[in-house]
Parts: sequence; structure tokens; C-alpha cells
Amino acid sequence: MKKYINKILILLLLVFVSFSANCAEKNYELITLTNQLDRPWSLGFLPNGDILISELTGNLKIYSNKGILSESLSGLPEVLVKSQGGLSDIAIHPNFTQNKLIFLSFSIKSNRGNTLQVVRARLENESLIDVEVIFTAEAFRSTSAHFGARLLFLRDNTLLISSGDGFNHREEAQSLDNHFGKIIRINDDGSIPFDNPFVGREDVLPEIWTYGHRNQQGLVIDSDGFVYSHEHGPRGGDELNAINPGKNYGWPSITYGIDYNGSIISPFKRKDGMEQPLKYWVPSIAPSDMTFYNKTLFPDWTGNLFISALSPGDVRRVVLNDNQFVSEEVMFSEIKSRIRSIKVSPDGGLILLTDGLKDKDNSGKMLKVMPR
Repeated sequence: MKKYINKILILLLLVFVSFSANCAEKNYELITLTNQLDRPWSLGFLPNGDILISELTGNLKIYSNKGILSESLSGLPEVLVKSQGGLSDIAIHPNFTQNKLIFLSFSIKSNRGNTLQVVRARLENESLIDVEVIFTAEAFRSTSAHFGARLLFLRDNTLLISSGDGFNHREEAQSLDNHFGKIIRINDDGSIPFDNPFVGREDVLPEIWTYGHRNQQGLVIDSDGFVYSHEHGPRGGDELNAINPGKNYGWPSITYGIDYNGSIISPFKRKDGMEQPLKYWVPSIAPSDMTFYNKTLFPDWTGNLFISALSPGDVRRVVLNDNQFVSEEVMFSEIKSRIRSIKVSPDGGLILLTDGLKDKDNSGKMLKVMPR
């Protein structure tokens, strides 16, 4: 009996030491900036310290540098708000100080079906002016799912756009005559860069940069110029990929997931000519956004990727070395909410958006991660 009690005491001591170590590792605090958001989807930082916030429900708001949340801006285009569709990503032009341009992605309803669209507009006070459509995806569907909709400016000021597979059109992700399951690259006026990988091929849409994707909602560039994307798998098989122009990322010919009803989508996980993910998740974590930590406020995080996740609701800090996966750490699970977006703020903190869909108060929040 004495031996048994001693074993229990040792186990309890180990649990206490482990818990204390975990608490000591939390060198941050979570600050709620606002809890008055309606299904927030993404955000962008303006040079004056204001934050632009998109709500899937069709609103674009400003959280001012004085901590005041505005009403929705005027001049927004008409948006299809249905299921996964709505107002999605924001990209601030690299030369915003001079041209005041912002870019928005969203779903639309047309006489050909529902699809993804991107506009650019000038931001003046709390209004959008000179709104111009620069991209409409050749990915029309009757459903309102898998739009992708992530935006990213590259160093040469060209714009990447992720366009999802439309859910019921997954086979089209392998065809190069449409925008289902593609990453698109265009100039900031909507024209096609001359050095896109398929320019000059009559059988391929020239704006296509990569193909064979499912529903890509993370898109970042690191300090060395490497581009990374992540995409939702079906039942399992979420992927983190290193993105290189002209490459085929396999969906749905290869996958580490199965269909929602348990059936096999493909018996193959590898095929010649198709890229392998740096990391995949089974079961699914439902990755929703991604950012590259290039600041020094949290020196241990510098050079890492941060991936926000909806299921069960946390953030994955991913360590890479020579473009290869090394490790991941689950963070911020104490928030206990679906985390829709994550960005690095100019001061080196992290900004998180929760969409509130499974919260008791149904309110979306913007949180800031800062050192203790």
C-alpha cells in the first residue's frame, strides 16, 4: 500500500511540474480589443495605426488607433452572403501611402452562378471610391462553398488570389481551363504578368500560378521570399504547402483525407508530378489563416509560421528549417473559440479574430497577443 501511495504522489508531482512548466512558457497575455464583430473574416493594417476588418456578413469596418470601432464603410460592392460566401479578405497595397488602394475578395451571384470576385478601391475617410473589378473567377457554381478568397501581395507588387474548388467541382482542380482549385497571379490592375508559368499556352488560362488545390485560406510570404499556402482537406488531410509557380498540388488525385461520408476520394497519397505537403493533419484542424512572424517582440517566434484553426479552435506555431517541417506547437487554446484569422501587427504583437459561431454570446472578437 505504501508503494502504491508513493507512486501516486510521484505521478501527482510530475503533473504539477508539467503544469507549472506550461504556465511558465506562456510569456504572453491576451487582450480583448473588441467583442462587437459580426463573423469577422480578415483584417489589414493601415499606416496610421488603424485596422481594417472585414465581416463575412458584408461589412468593412475600421478599428481606429484610439480603440473605436466604426460603422460599416460606404461604397462597398454588392456581396453574396450565403453559407461560406460573403466579404472575405483584405489586401493593402504596398504603396498605400501614395495611392490609397485596398483590395477586397468576396463572393457574388451572377446569371452564370456563384463565384469569387476581387475589386480594388481607394479608401477616403470611411468610404470606398473608384471601385473597380479586377478579377472574376471562372469558377461558377450553384453552391456557396469553397471560394478560397485569400489575397497576398508579392515583392514585385503582383497579387496572388486563392480560388477554391467549389466543393462539387473538385475534379476541375486538375484542369487548366478554369479557376477551380487554383492560385491566381495578376498585376494590381488585373492584367496578366508576362512571367506567369503558363503564359503563351493556348490551352491554359494565363493567370493561373498553381493548381490542384482544394480550399486554400492561408497564403503568406516569408522574409526570404518563399510563399506558403494551406488548404482545408475533406475529412482529414489539411495541408501546408510550399508554393512554386507552375506546380500541381494534387487535389483530388492524391489526398491524405477521406470524404465526409467515409468513402475514399483517391487511393493515392503520392503521384509523380504532384507536390507533397510540408505537413498534413489527420484529423482535420480546419486551418483558416496564416501569418509569418518577422518581428522580434517575441524573439523565440521569429521566423515561424502561425496558422489559425477552427477545429477545435487554436493556433499552430510551425517551425520550418530549409523549407522543411520541423515541429508544431498548439497555442492559445484557452480562447475556446473558432479562430478565423491571425496577423502580425506592426508593433510585433499578434492579432486574432474569432468568428463567434460556436460561442454562447455569438459575438466575434479581436484579440491581441502581447508580452506579459
